[in-house]
Order: sequence, then C-alpha cells, then structure tokens
Amino acid sequence: MSESRARSAQQSDSRMGDVAERAGVSHGTVSNFFNRPHLLSAATREKVAAAVDELAFVPNDAARTLAKGTGNTVGAVLVDIGNSFFVDIARGIESAAAEAGLKLLLANSDVDLRRQNDYLDLFDETRVRGVILAPLDGEQLGAARVRSHGRPVVFVNWPGEDEQSCGVIVDEQHGGYLAASHLINLGRTKLLYAGGPLHLHAVADRLAGVERAVAEHEGVTLEIIETHSLTTKVGRILGEQLADRHADDRPDAVICAADSLAVGCIEHLTSAGVRVPDDIAFTGYDNNHYAAESAVPVTTIAQPGREMGVIAAGLLAEEVDNPATHEHRTVVLKPQLVVRRSSAQ
Repeated sequence: MSESRARSAQQSDSRMGDVAERAGVSHGTVSNFFNRPHLLSAATREKVAAAVDELAFVPNDAARTLAKGTGNTVGAVLVDIGNSFFVDIARGIESAAAEAGLKLLLANSDVDLRRQNDYLDLFDETRVRGVILAPLDGEQLGAARVRSHGRPVVFVNWPGEDEQSCGVIVDEQHGGYLAASHLINLGRTKLLYAGGPLHLHAVADRLAGVERAVAEHEGVTLEIIETHSLTTKVGRILGEQLADRHADDRPDAVICAADSLAVGCIEHLTSAGVRVPDDIAFTGYDNNHYAAESAVPVTTIAQPGREMGVIAAGLLAEEVDNPATHEHRTVVLKPQLVVRRSSAQ
C-alpha cells in the first residue's frame, strides 16, 4: 500500500478510535456498527450512534476500499448525456445499481475518446467494483486496460466481447427496417437515407435494415446521403440541399439516422414552403425527448434506454458478486416504431 493510501486508512482508523473511546466500546464494535450492525445489541448500537453524532463522524468509504481492495461503488461512462437516450440509460443504471446495493459514479465523455479513457483510468485508480461503458465507436482499449486489473466492464449500446465482457444492444438493423417499411406501406416510393459517417456501426446497421426493406418492394428506390455528423445543424444543411432541388427531384420520404438530423431538416424545409409530411414524410431514430415536442413531431424508432441501463447494471452486479460462475453474453433488445405527425397521413 502506498504512503498516501496508508495515511488515509490510518486517519479513518484514528477517527473510529475516537468514536470507540467516546462510546466505551472496542474499535471492532464501531466497525461492526457500520458494517455488520446486526451483530450488536440495541443498547450497544445506541451508544455508538450517540458517539458518532457527538463527534460528527463520517466513515471514510475510500479508505475502507483501499484497505480491503474492494468496495460497493461502480462507475458508468456514457458517451453523451446531452442526448436524452443516454439520460434514460443513466436512469436505468442508477435504479438497478441502487437496488443491488451499489453506489454509482457517473461520467460523461462528451463524445471525446481522450475524456472517455481518462474517466476509465480514474475509476480504475479509485478501485470501483466495475464499470458500465457506453463508448465511442471503435476499438475499446481503455476497457481492456480496466479489465486487465481485474475489474469487469459491461458495455451498453455496444456489443459484449466473447469471454471478456457483457453487452446490451438494440437491433439497429431491425430499427432501420421498421422505419423504411413504415414509409413504404404509406405509399412512399422515393426514399432517402441520411446519416453518417457511414463507418459508424449504428449508422451502417440502420442503413442495412433500410436496404433490406427497399429490396422487398419493387418500384421503390433508395438514395443515400452521408453526413459528417448527426446534429440539428447538419440537418438544416440537408434541408437546404433538398429545398434547392426541383420538386420532382426530391424524395417523398426521408429516413434520418437520428432525431436531431430529422428535426433540423424538417425545420428548414417547412420554412422553405415544403410540406411535411404531404410532400416529404420523415422518420428519425432514438426517440429523443425533443422529437415529440418539435414543431412537426417526428416519427421515430424508439430504443428502450432505461431498460438497457437496468439490464447493464444487473449484468455488472451479477459479475461482481459471482465472478467464477458468471457467463459473458450480449443481450439484444428490439426497437419500436413510434408514429407521429412527420409521417402521419
């Protein structure tokens, strides 16, 4: 144990010694008061509680974790809590972690790989029991580093890794298929898929689902526009491009890879006199909270964010409690179509 860690533990012990002296009990009795109160009589618990109140003693969880090498705290790093989908995931994690008796430290990487890895290192250094990670797209080297120190990592919105980590994902291809099938069933035949970059797994998988639906129907065409991001600002640029086209050259339905893209695109098109959904119908993706509240409420593919968080926290609790028998797996959930005015007729 390093000098600083030893000093932290010693300071905690010293304060517990003060409580023991004030209550007239042993150091071990004070420890039992905080960790195994059922072993103490009611009278002893009352004496210790009174001493704790008089001294305003707060037990040092960090010191106990350093001394024992274990704790009841887990970390979660989410890619973008500005996106309500990840807020829903966080709420699910928080709820399930509390039910499992685990404390939660929550961090937002803000779509920044360096920040993601910094938080993973921080949680590793503070000896959390495990980490839930909703990562940026790409190779998960930071997660591998945490695992190498004996701490489990559960991915959410990212598949697990065989024999190493669990994961919770949504069937993105099915989501794309639902969106395209919905528009085709409304009689739309000139579809456009917008999203990007296309190397992102989610964007590519949603496109694959769209392509499958289009292939099932004769006379339906598909145009693909790759965007450099999925923001509302980029959506407005897309809307400007479509508004500049002759009416006959425009699609009659647009499938956006994110709600933010759809909201921005619809905003510009309607300001340019293009009618939504009469001229162009739209679907988004994620069921972000603002999609239902925009000027033209957006039909979307809803992902069960809260359920994903609950399952991820449950998998982590299972692994930290039973590491020898735990089996790593990826849980796949189904998205749902939510129809709103952007495609309603």
